[in-house]
Amino acid sequence: MKAILTHIAKKVKRTLLDLLPIIVVVAFFQLFVIRLPLPHVGEVVYGSLLVAAGLLLFIEGLEMSLFPIGENMANALARKGSLAWLLLFGFLLGFSTAIAEPALIAVAEEAGNIAVIAGLLPDDGDTVRRYTLGLRICVAVSVGLAIFIGVIRILKGWPLYYLVIGGYLLIMAMTYISPKEIIGLAYDIGGVTTSTVTVPLVTALGVGLAKTIQGRSPLLDGFGMIALAAMAPIVSILMYGMFWFGK
Repeated sequence: MKAILTHIAKKVKRTLLDLLPIIVVVAFFQLFVIRLPLPHVGEVVYGSLLVAAGLLLFIEGLEMSLFPIGENMANALARKGSLAWLLLFGFLLGFSTAIAEPALIAVAEEAGNIAVIAGLLPDDGDTVRRYTLGLRICVAVSVGLAIFIGVIRILKGWPLYYLVIGGYLLIMAMTYISPKEIIGLAYDIGGVTTSTVTVPLVTALGVGLAKTIQGRSPLLDGFGMIALAAMAPIVSILMYGMFWFGK
């Protein structure tokens, strides 16, 4: 029992230290720049405690479950020796994590609402829902393809910078021919997509696969999939904007 309480105390301390910079910044600007008391102090404190508890549970869940699951499945599929199953798993993992990403859901819904306000979409619920769902599916497919390519990169030993430089050169070229209304969203969506659900599972897949494949370094080859997963949605949303809004 004492060991459990000590473990929990260490986790709580680490979580509070992680949140401390945010608290300090907000408190400084509220007290010394804005110079107004915090509105609804009780709700702010209660919400902060919920954030701390949620962050604590989320990190513990990553360490206990998501990272081991990703690594174990990558190891099992690699040992099975079936390239087709491994590539399919990579694609479906990327697709499913992206489509379930809470940040992407929120931003996609906001993008639909803003498009209506800007007059780019009619003020029609069905049209906005189709636009929002299509945006999420487009991003999810692109992340799935990025993980698919990332798995091949690890297996073949391709240098990561070839893919990253080539991808961003393509993005720069597409930016010139894409509708200006979609460019900001496209560049933001990569960071939005690689968030709480996608990052741990994709990272675990890459590291687990690199550990299993002979001649691959988990440090050099296991990381880098998140870079591809952040880059691919930019391309897909630029194309999506061309489809909805034209050049």
